[in-house]
Amino acid sequence: MPEVTPEPLLVPVIDSHCHLDVRDRELHGTTSPDPNQMLMLAASVGVTKVVQIGCDVESARWSVEMAARHPDVIVGVALHPNEAPRIFTDQGQVGLDNAYLAIAELAAQDIVRAVGETGLDYYRTKGDLRSVQQESFRWHINLAKELSKALVIHDRDSHEDVIAVLESEGAPAKVVFHCFSGDAKMASYCAERGWFMSFAGVITFKNADSLRAALKVVPDDLVLVETDSPYLTPMPYRGKANGSYLMPLTVRRMAEVRGVDEATMAKCLWDNTRRVFGVW
Repeated sequence: MPEVTPEPLLVPVIDSHCHLDVRDRELHGTTSPDPNQMLMLAASVGVTKVVQIGCDVESARWSVEMAARHPDVIVGVALHPNEAPRIFTDQGQVGLDNAYLAIAELAAQDIVRAVGETGLDYYRTKGDLRSVQQESFRWHINLAKELSKALVIHDRDSHEDVIAVLESEGAPAKVVFHCFSGDAKMASYCAERGWFMSFAGVITFKNADSLRAALKVVPDDLVLVETDSPYLTPMPYRGKANGSYLMPLTVRRMAEVRGVDEATMAKCLWDNTRRVFGVW
Protein backbone atom coordinates (compact mmCIF):
# COMPACT_ATOMS: atom_id res chain seq x y z
CA MET A 1 0.00 0.00 0.00
CA PRO A 2 1.21 3.56 -0.69
CA GLU A 3 2.65 5.32 2.33
CA VAL A 4 0.45 8.38 1.66
CA THR A 5 -3.29 8.10 1.06
CA PRO A 6 -5.07 10.51 -1.31
CA GLU A 7 -6.61 13.73 -0.02
CA PRO A 8 -10.06 12.84 1.39
CA LEU A 9 -13.04 13.49 -0.84
CA LEU A 10 -15.21 16.49 -0.06
CA VAL A 11 -18.34 14.33 -0.35
CA PRO A 12 -18.43 10.59 0.42
CA VAL A 13 -18.74 7.94 -2.29
CA ILE A 14 -19.41 4.21 -2.46
CA ASP A 15 -17.07 1.68 -4.04
CA SER A 16 -19.60 -0.20 -6.17
CA HIS A 17 -17.34 -3.20 -6.85
CA CYS A 18 -14.38 -4.59 -4.90
CA HIS A 19 -12.86 -7.91 -3.83
CA LEU A 20 -11.70 -7.64 -0.22
CA ASP A 21 -11.00 -11.36 -0.06
CA VAL A 22 -8.65 -11.54 -3.03
CA ARG A 23 -4.90 -11.86 -2.54
CA ASP A 24 -3.04 -11.63 -5.80
CA ARG A 25 0.53 -12.93 -5.51
CA GLU A 26 1.86 -10.58 -8.14
CA LEU A 27 0.30 -7.53 -6.49
CA HIS A 28 0.46 -8.45 -2.79
CA GLY A 29 3.49 -10.70 -2.59
CA THR A 30 3.29 -12.82 0.55
CA THR A 31 1.16 -10.35 2.52
CA SER A 32 -2.61 -10.89 2.63
CA PRO A 33 -4.72 -7.73 2.77
CA ASP A 34 -6.63 -7.18 6.01
CA PRO A 35 -10.29 -6.40 5.11
CA ASN A 36 -10.81 -4.47 8.35
CA GLN A 37 -7.80 -2.27 7.68
CA MET A 38 -8.85 -1.74 4.06
CA LEU A 39 -12.31 -0.60 5.12
CA MET A 40 -10.88 1.77 7.72
CA LEU A 41 -8.47 3.29 5.20
CA ALA A 42 -11.27 3.71 2.69
CA ALA A 43 -13.51 5.45 5.21
CA SER A 44 -10.67 7.82 6.13
CA VAL A 45 -10.66 9.26 2.58
CA GLY A 46 -14.43 9.39 2.15
CA VAL A 47 -15.17 5.96 0.66
CA THR A 48 -17.56 5.06 3.43
CA LYS A 49 -19.41 2.07 1.96
CA VAL A 50 -18.47 -0.75 -0.41
CA VAL A 51 -20.05 -3.50 -2.47
CA GLN A 52 -18.09 -6.71 -1.94
CA ILE A 53 -18.25 -9.16 -4.84
CA GLY A 54 -17.91 -12.93 -4.37
CA CYS A 55 -16.90 -14.66 -7.61
CA ASP A 56 -17.19 -18.33 -6.68
CA VAL A 57 -19.03 -20.33 -4.04
CA GLU A 58 -16.30 -20.04 -1.42
CA SER A 59 -15.83 -16.32 -2.03
CA ALA A 60 -19.58 -15.73 -1.99
CA ARG A 61 -19.93 -17.42 1.39
CA TRP A 62 -16.98 -15.46 2.80
CA SER A 63 -18.49 -12.23 1.48
CA VAL A 64 -21.86 -12.82 3.10
CA GLU A 65 -20.26 -13.71 6.43
CA MET A 66 -17.93 -10.69 6.33
CA ALA A 67 -20.70 -8.26 5.41
CA ALA A 68 -22.79 -9.50 8.33
CA ARG A 69 -20.07 -8.07 10.61
CA HIS A 70 -19.71 -4.77 8.72
CA PRO A 71 -22.82 -2.62 8.31
CA ASP A 72 -21.15 -0.52 5.61
CA VAL A 73 -20.73 -3.55 3.32
CA ILE A 74 -23.26 -5.23 1.06
CA VAL A 75 -22.65 -8.09 -1.35
CA GLY A 76 -22.97 -9.38 -4.89
CA VAL A 77 -22.58 -13.11 -5.54
CA ALA A 78 -22.17 -15.20 -8.69
CA LEU A 79 -19.95 -17.59 -10.54
CA HIS A 80 -17.45 -15.44 -12.42
CA PRO A 81 -17.61 -16.01 -16.19
CA ASN A 82 -14.34 -17.93 -16.03
CA GLU A 83 -15.44 -19.95 -13.00
CA ALA A 84 -18.33 -21.73 -14.70
CA PRO A 85 -16.17 -23.31 -17.44
CA ARG A 86 -13.57 -24.28 -14.82
CA ILE A 87 -16.17 -26.11 -12.71
CA PHE A 88 -17.68 -27.74 -15.78
CA THR A 89 -14.26 -28.99 -16.90
CA ASP A 90 -13.34 -30.33 -13.46
CA GLN A 91 -16.70 -31.61 -12.19
CA GLY A 92 -19.08 -31.79 -15.14
CA GLN A 93 -22.66 -30.51 -15.27
CA VAL A 94 -23.50 -31.99 -11.86
CA GLY A 95 -20.75 -29.93 -10.23
CA LEU A 96 -21.92 -26.81 -12.05
CA ASP A 97 -25.53 -27.39 -11.01
CA ASN A 98 -24.44 -27.76 -7.39
CA ALA A 99 -22.55 -24.48 -7.62
CA TYR A 100 -25.62 -22.78 -9.06
CA LEU A 101 -27.70 -24.06 -6.16
CA ALA A 102 -25.25 -22.68 -3.61
CA ILE A 103 -25.14 -19.28 -5.32
CA ALA A 104 -28.94 -19.13 -5.53
CA GLU A 105 -29.26 -19.83 -1.79
CA LEU A 106 -26.75 -17.11 -0.93
CA ALA A 107 -28.24 -14.61 -3.38
CA ALA A 108 -31.62 -14.86 -1.66
CA GLN A 109 -30.23 -13.32 1.54
CA ASP A 110 -31.09 -9.69 2.29
CA ILE A 111 -27.46 -8.62 2.61
CA VAL A 112 -26.90 -9.71 -1.00
CA ARG A 113 -28.09 -6.88 -3.23
CA ALA A 114 -26.77 -8.09 -6.59
CA VAL A 115 -26.26 -11.14 -8.76
CA GLY A 116 -22.81 -10.78 -10.21
CA GLU A 117 -20.31 -10.51 -11.44
CA THR A 118 -21.52 -12.64 -14.30
CA GLY A 119 -21.28 -12.21 -18.05
CA LEU A 120 -18.73 -13.23 -20.66
CA ASP A 121 -14.93 -13.22 -20.78
CA TYR A 122 -13.53 -14.22 -24.15
CA TYR A 123 -10.02 -13.20 -23.16
CA ARG A 124 -9.51 -16.26 -20.94
CA THR A 125 -12.21 -18.68 -22.12
CA LYS A 126 -11.89 -20.05 -25.64
CA GLY A 127 -13.60 -22.51 -27.97
CA ASP A 128 -16.51 -24.69 -26.92
CA LEU A 129 -16.27 -23.59 -23.30
CA ARG A 130 -17.71 -20.23 -24.33
CA SER A 131 -21.09 -21.93 -24.65
CA VAL A 132 -20.81 -22.96 -20.98
CA GLN A 133 -20.07 -19.36 -20.14
CA GLN A 134 -23.08 -18.15 -22.10
CA GLU A 135 -25.40 -20.62 -20.38
CA SER A 136 -24.04 -19.53 -17.01
CA PHE A 137 -24.74 -15.91 -17.94
CA ARG A 138 -28.31 -16.80 -18.89
CA TRP A 139 -28.80 -18.62 -15.58
CA HIS A 140 -27.58 -15.61 -13.60
CA ILE A 141 -29.76 -13.19 -15.60
CA ASN A 142 -32.84 -15.20 -14.69
CA LEU A 143 -31.78 -15.47 -11.05
CA ALA A 144 -31.48 -11.68 -10.85
CA LYS A 145 -34.97 -11.30 -12.30
CA GLU A 146 -36.41 -13.96 -10.01
CA LEU A 147 -34.98 -12.27 -6.92
CA SER A 148 -35.51 -8.67 -8.18
CA LYS A 149 -31.85 -7.84 -7.65
CA ALA A 150 -29.34 -5.90 -9.70
CA LEU A 151 -27.34 -7.77 -12.33
CA VAL A 152 -23.60 -6.97 -12.37
CA ILE A 153 -21.95 -7.78 -15.68
CA HIS A 154 -18.34 -8.68 -16.43
CA ASP A 155 -17.65 -8.02 -20.12
CA ARG A 156 -14.18 -8.67 -21.48
CA ASP A 157 -13.56 -8.89 -25.23
CA SER A 158 -17.20 -9.88 -25.66
CA HIS A 159 -19.30 -6.72 -26.07
CA GLU A 160 -21.56 -7.93 -28.87
CA ASP A 161 -22.31 -11.32 -27.34
CA VAL A 162 -22.92 -9.87 -23.87
CA ILE A 163 -25.55 -7.55 -25.26
CA ALA A 164 -27.04 -10.27 -27.48
CA VAL A 165 -27.46 -12.69 -24.57
CA LEU A 166 -28.76 -9.99 -22.26
CA GLU A 167 -31.39 -8.85 -24.73
CA SER A 168 -32.43 -12.32 -25.85
CA GLU A 169 -32.91 -13.42 -22.24
CA GLY A 170 -34.51 -10.15 -21.18
CA ALA A 171 -32.60 -7.73 -18.96
CA PRO A 172 -33.49 -7.28 -15.28
CA ALA A 173 -34.74 -3.90 -14.11
CA LYS A 174 -31.25 -2.90 -12.94
CA VAL A 175 -28.16 -3.75 -14.96
CA VAL A 176 -24.59 -2.64 -14.22
CA PHE A 177 -21.71 -2.99 -16.65
CA HIS A 178 -18.92 -3.32 -14.12
CA CYS A 179 -15.56 -1.83 -15.14
CA PHE A 180 -17.11 -0.52 -18.35
CA SER A 181 -14.69 -1.07 -21.23
CA GLY A 182 -16.71 -0.10 -24.28
CA ASP A 183 -16.46 2.96 -26.49
CA ALA A 184 -18.75 5.98 -26.75
CA LYS A 185 -21.07 4.19 -29.18
CA MET A 186 -21.57 1.31 -26.77
CA ALA A 187 -22.07 3.73 -23.87
CA SER A 188 -24.84 5.46 -25.80
CA TYR A 189 -26.44 2.09 -26.59
CA CYS A 190 -26.39 1.11 -22.90
CA ALA A 191 -27.74 4.51 -21.89
CA GLU A 192 -30.71 4.15 -24.22
CA ARG A 193 -31.64 0.98 -22.33
CA GLY A 194 -31.13 2.48 -18.89
CA TRP A 195 -28.14 0.31 -18.05
CA PHE A 196 -25.65 1.62 -15.51
CA MET A 197 -21.97 1.90 -16.38
CA SER A 198 -19.29 1.73 -13.70
CA PHE A 199 -15.79 3.14 -14.23
CA ALA A 200 -12.59 2.07 -12.51
CA GLY A 201 -8.98 3.26 -12.28
CA VAL A 202 -8.47 2.57 -15.99
CA ILE A 203 -9.99 5.99 -16.58
CA THR A 204 -6.73 7.50 -15.23
CA PHE A 205 -4.46 5.58 -17.63
CA LYS A 206 -2.68 7.58 -20.32
CA ASN A 207 -3.88 5.33 -23.15
CA ALA A 208 -7.57 5.32 -22.10
CA ASP A 209 -8.80 8.10 -24.42
CA SER A 210 -11.61 5.97 -25.87
CA LEU A 211 -12.82 5.11 -22.38
CA ARG A 212 -12.79 8.75 -21.35
CA ALA A 213 -14.80 9.53 -24.48
CA ALA A 214 -17.33 6.93 -23.37
CA LEU A 215 -17.50 8.44 -19.89
CA LYS A 216 -18.42 11.81 -21.39
CA VAL A 217 -21.60 10.48 -22.99
CA VAL A 218 -22.94 8.51 -20.00
CA PRO A 219 -25.98 10.31 -18.53
CA ASP A 220 -25.63 11.71 -15.03
CA ASP A 221 -28.09 9.18 -13.63
CA LEU A 222 -26.34 6.08 -15.02
CA VAL A 223 -22.69 6.55 -14.00
CA LEU A 224 -21.02 4.63 -11.17
CA VAL A 225 -17.48 4.30 -9.81
CA GLU A 226 -15.56 1.30 -8.51
CA THR A 227 -12.08 0.01 -7.79
CA ASP A 228 -12.35 -3.68 -8.76
CA SER A 229 -9.62 -3.88 -6.14
CA PRO A 230 -7.07 -5.32 -5.85
CA TYR A 231 -6.94 -4.81 -9.63
CA LEU A 232 -7.01 -1.77 -11.96
CA THR A 233 -5.10 0.53 -9.63
CA PRO A 234 -5.34 4.20 -10.68
CA MET A 235 -2.36 6.31 -11.58
CA PRO A 236 0.14 7.09 -10.15
CA TYR A 237 0.04 3.74 -8.28
CA ARG A 238 -0.57 1.49 -11.28
CA GLY A 239 1.23 -1.83 -10.81
CA LYS A 240 0.57 -1.94 -7.07
CA ALA A 241 -2.37 -3.53 -5.26
CA ASN A 242 -5.53 -1.44 -5.42
CA GLY A 243 -7.88 -0.64 -2.55
CA SER A 244 -11.02 1.39 -2.01
CA TYR A 245 -8.90 4.05 -0.32
CA LEU A 246 -7.42 4.95 -3.72
CA MET A 247 -10.80 5.64 -5.31
CA PRO A 248 -10.60 9.43 -4.76
CA LEU A 249 -8.04 9.47 -7.59
CA THR A 250 -10.56 7.91 -9.96
CA VAL A 251 -13.41 10.14 -8.80
CA ARG A 252 -11.36 13.29 -9.39
CA ARG A 253 -10.34 12.15 -12.87
CA MET A 254 -13.96 11.40 -13.68
CA ALA A 255 -14.94 14.88 -12.54
CA GLU A 256 -12.29 16.39 -14.82
CA VAL A 257 -13.46 14.36 -17.80
CA ARG A 258 -17.11 15.26 -17.25
CA GLY A 259 -16.35 18.93 -16.56
CA VAL A 260 -17.86 19.11 -13.08
CA ASP A 261 -16.45 19.80 -9.64
CA GLU A 262 -15.44 17.00 -7.30
CA ALA A 263 -18.38 17.43 -4.91
CA THR A 264 -20.92 17.32 -7.73
CA MET A 265 -19.34 14.19 -9.16
CA ALA A 266 -19.20 12.45 -5.79
CA LYS A 267 -22.82 13.28 -4.93
CA CYS A 268 -23.95 11.95 -8.30
CA LEU A 269 -22.03 8.70 -7.79
CA TRP A 270 -23.37 8.25 -4.26
CA ASP A 271 -26.98 8.74 -5.32
CA ASN A 272 -26.69 6.43 -8.33
CA THR A 273 -25.09 3.62 -6.32
CA ARG A 274 -27.94 3.72 -3.82
CA ARG A 275 -30.45 3.69 -6.68
CA VAL A 276 -28.89 0.46 -7.92
CA PHE A 277 -28.24 -1.39 -4.66
CA GLY A 278 -30.57 0.31 -2.20
CA VAL A 279 -29.79 2.02 1.08
CA TRP A 280 -27.49 0.53 3.71
